Amino acid sequence: MKHKILTVMVGLSALLFWNCTDLEEEILDESLTGTDGLAEPVSGSLAAAYGILPQTFRHTRYFGLQEIASDEAILPPRTGLGGTQWADNDTYVTAHRHQMSSNNSLVTQSWSYLTTALFRTVAAIDVLTPLAEEGNAEAEQALAEMRALRAYENMLFLDSWGLAFKKENTTGISEILRGEDAIAYIEDEFLAVVDIINTNKGPGRMTQSAVYGFLAKLHLNAAVYRDPYGTPDFTDEDMNNVINYTSKIINEGGFSLSPEYFDLFNDENHFNPEIIFALDLRGVLDADHNRWAYWSMSGSLFPRPGDKYLSMDGTDGPAITPDFYQTWVNAYGSVDPADADSRFYQENAQVPDELRNIEGLTPYKNDTLGLKSDKDHYFLADAGFEIDRGIIRGTMWAPRKESFRSGNFLTGNDGSGTTKYRIYPLAEARENGSDIEDIWYYVNHTLDISIQNENSYAGGYRVAKWQFSKTSPDGNNYSDVDLVLLRLADIYLMRAEAKLRKGDNAGALADVNTVRTSRTARPDKTPAALSSIDLETLFRERGFEFYWEMSRRTDQIRFGHYEDSWTSKTDSDVHHRLFPIPQEAIDGASNIEGYLEQNAGY
Repeated sequence: MKHKILTVMVGLSALLFWNCTDLEEEILDESLTGTDGLAEPVSGSLAAAYGILPQTFRHTRYFGLQEIASDEAILPPRTGLGGTQWADNDTYVTAHRHQMSSNNSLVTQSWSYLTTALFRTVAAIDVLTPLAEEGNAEAEQALAEMRALRAYENMLFLDSWGLAFKKENTTGISEILRGEDAIAYIEDEFLAVVDIINTNKGPGRMTQSAVYGFLAKLHLNAAVYRDPYGTPDFTDEDMNNVINYTSKIINEGGFSLSPEYFDLFNDENHFNPEIIFALDLRGVLDADHNRWAYWSMSGSLFPRPGDKYLSMDGTDGPAITPDFYQTWVNAYGSVDPADADSRFYQENAQVPDELRNIEGLTPYKNDTLGLKSDKDHYFLADAGFEIDRGIIRGTMWAPRKESFRSGNFLTGNDGSGTTKYRIYPLAEARENGSDIEDIWYYVNHTLDISIQNENSYAGGYRVAKWQFSKTSPDGNNYSDVDLVLLRLADIYLMRAEAKLRKGDNAGALADVNTVRTSRTARPDKTPAALSSIDLETLFRERGFEFYWEMSRRTDQIRFGHYEDSWTSKTDSDVHHRLFPIPQEAIDGASNIEGYLEQNAGY
């Protein structure tokens, strides 16, 4: 049974969960159901709490905040004869340079939606608690999930802003916790439910394995959370806890590493046995977008052929930094990382060898430079065509339309009787309108990109890690690709790090190599086992495994690299490990003296 849940944004300031913006009203169409007369309050509470998370993690909110602040992503203004994009009041420039203010929209939007998510979770706890106390088993399980979700959301606050909100119900004032107090509160909440929470609800719900995984993550980062501006002191007690909790997941055997790395980020990933916790985005909400897929990709890219996908494209957002790319080069030396590591690249387009060279060609009819039209320089593919994935360099191959921004995809006939689509080198025509004759240069993604220099729409290597949804009925909307928040590879690498920090190099190496050598779907691209391990190699390995998954900033802080210089960023102020608290939130709390104070350094 499906039902509609109308959730109206309440005045969070009255509850001392301050919002910086007015959030829109949402109608959630969820399939969470119950088995008795209490189905509506139980499943409705769960739907409201889980349903806000996809909006919280959007590219212009929490996802973007984590990525752009790291050395993994850079988003400068992009210029051309068609205008300038992504200037956005220096939102992304200052975030990347660690010079953001308390009014930066990445910060304010992330805070607003995360506080709303936390409030909805607390509201769900309010509804479920009396039902659970009356002995309703379904409500008891739902309550355990919501307490775990509340702990997880507070861990996100602690990681980004250095604080947690202790709030047991929707009445009264939240208690703000920092440092050891915040860690203890979050840990207690997880431990209170870990033995009673469900074990089989799937990755879209909080489960026992998810709780164990987040307990491990809490202890792995506890040294940073206790003293966010100092040098972390990784205690044996914390590392033993990491090893204990991760081993519970590994030894239980309910999960397995995905042989094809990119399957983790496909339409069907909800059922991938590596995924422990994810945002369930299987086409339920209009707000469920392919944002993680299209944010980095060229605005001229139409990635999937067919009438259903005519509005599916990219947006020329962030690229990876040359520094992050160099970590791959340093690891593999004279061997192209695309040949050495299946996590770097997946070739799907299967361009015929005789077509790969496009030197001397120009898209369609433009011959002003004496170049040859590429009108007949294509190959045919069926409706299942997939673009290449991973880190994208140079010129991609993709479907082309009858005119640049409108019309149908160009087709061809191979005598099979089924529709075939022409696949061309990716071309751009922002400067000259929409006629196909105006497409006059190829989109060539180059390594160099920086904030100081003028950047074209094509500048920078791009990230095509997340698949453009095959099941989407509306272009970029209704994505069925779940956003992965915890998976088995992280469990192994967290355990490896804890072992390494305790001096067990052999145990750490075994865990790292378990992950590296598990990607066997393309054996010639399976990363070779490492012969030795140290902290720097492990930091690099986490970058290879978890790029574009909101992990890099936290890893950089924990490994002591967040104050390093990288592309267009030289700031070394340790206070910028935490983000500023939005000024509007502080102003909203001004009636209680000293209640919400700005983080140091802002």
